Amino acid sequence: MAAADSVNEICTLRIELCDSDPLIWRLVEVPTSITLKALHEVIQAAMGWFDYHLWEFTIGQRRFGLPMDEDWGTEPRIEARKVRLREILAPRKTTMTYVYDFGDGWEHRLILTNIRQGEPGIDYPRYVAGEGNAPPEDCGGIPGFYEKLDIAADPTHPEHDDIKEWLGDYDPNVIDALQIEISLGRIAKRRKAAKARIRKQTT
Repeated sequence: MAAADSVNEICTLRIELCDSDPLIWRLVEVPTSITLKALHEVIQAAMGWFDYHLWEFTIGQRRFGLPMDEDWGTEPRIEARKVRLREILAPRKTTMTYVYDFGDGWEHRLILTNIRQGEPGIDYPRYVAGEGNAPPEDCGGIPGFYEKLDIAADPTHPEHDDIKEWLGDYDPNVIDALQIEISLGRIAKRRKAAKARIRKQTT
């Protein structure tokens, strides 16, 4: 595949927050030329996370993430910035796991499908759709998240006022689509600059 075609290739990424009920999910179109480190940034933007914590991808027996001094007896982690998305994609569908924050353990199921050429004039990555607001950072994982929502909904609970104050204006049903689009737009802008450099090299 020519370098220009490779840069313009995209796929559809569905992000599902495991064990959320109702399911919290996002649909994003992403370039296959991005690194897995950049894919991490896309997921952070799409879910509204703030990249405060460690993370890793798992596909089969392979683990990808930041280089670490200690792998705690597991297979060494492959550096995510050295692997491009297209290198791990199967022809029709690829499913992988993304875990963010090893303490809270936010596990995401990633489903990548429909590899194709991007539309001219469209910047990628691009937000398509989603449902459910991602939980606030550092709320105790899925159990802590739903416990806090239950307490916030129960005025008789002794911790009701404290939890309401902690949650602030958080609404589990509202997605800030504009913020997602702005955050993904920043990533797309960096990619456009990279495409310009490749175009200059091939002309």
